[in-house]
Amino acid sequence: MDIRIPPGSDSPPLAALRAADPFADSFAAGYAGVIAFLAVADAGSFSRAADRLCVGRSAVSRNVRKLEDRLGARLFQRTTRSISLTREGELFYENCRPGMEYIVRALDDMRELRSGPPRGHLRIQSTPAFGRKIIAPLLPRFHARFPDITTELLLSEQAPNFATDRIDVAFRDGKLEDSDIVARRIIPMQTVTCASLSYMAAHGLPRTIEALDRHRCIAFRAASSRISDWEFKVDGQTVRRQVAALHIFNDMDLILQAALAGQGVAQLPGYLACEAIRSGRLAVCLSQFAPDDGGHYLCYLSRKHLPARIRAFADHAANELRALDLACPGLLRRSRSASS
Repeated sequence: MDIRIPPGSDSPPLAALRAADPFADSFAAGYAGVIAFLAVADAGSFSRAADRLCVGRSAVSRNVRKLEDRLGARLFQRTTRSISLTREGELFYENCRPGMEYIVRALDDMRELRSGPPRGHLRIQSTPAFGRKIIAPLLPRFHARFPDITTELLLSEQAPNFATDRIDVAFRDGKLEDSDIVARRIIPMQTVTCASLSYMAAHGLPRTIEALDRHRCIAFRAASSRISDWEFKVDGQTVRRQVAALHIFNDMDLILQAALAGQGVAQLPGYLACEAIRSGRLAVCLSQFAPDDGGHYLCYLSRKHLPARIRAFADHAANELRALDLACPGLLRRSRSASS
């Protein structure tokens, strides 16, 4: 007996294969539809997504529609003027995006392994003050050495999400608690408590940690919205103290400016305060309690085959930063003796 299969239908063996094998079912869902969906979600419109993918708008719309039919769910809420993700679309995006980023990263890695000299785009994340003061100035020399690598420097206090935000390299104060992250300690981190000479003349400087309660302090509000504790080292033990702040900023550069203006006592990273200390515009206090075990770390995802562009930048940045004179131990000793 002849078995007739309607046009467009799966043959029994193919249908059985799709039912039994998740890869076959995923292929049937159409990776073109997933890519089109992600592009539209990122771009916020079908037209911009089509431009990014170098295809017609109708092709993007058709692939998204096929994907919605396959999933049995509407992924976008469409109006004449805008589109937005439905709740189902948001869930699908959250699940698909990390996987697609890994696929793109894997393709980039394989291209670099074959193509020889380092090339490609590098996304770098740093805390704002460290990025402005330390990382941005080293980029011109990096570009001169590796003209085929383009760079993007993102400033944020948030811990980097390497997969979702496509971050290649991040600079952090302290290690990231993630087994998938390689954290290279490139330079020690010095933390200094200091104030301007005008503040010192008017109010003196604290000689003990407890004396901070009687001084005007300038505090930092972290990305978590919490006011950061000040950190000290007493008898080898880390001591954290919440200061009563007269001024609060969420940017370290603003804290430096407030301290220079005589607005109060501040606790600053050494790289940011060292020039003002050398020039005599800031005086250090409580240096006998300064923490000495911190570090600035260069972080990237752990991989068996590290892309050449990341290895080139990591080595360049480490060499450049280690050559900088960011510590002021002699000044700290002089300040200690002056305040005792």
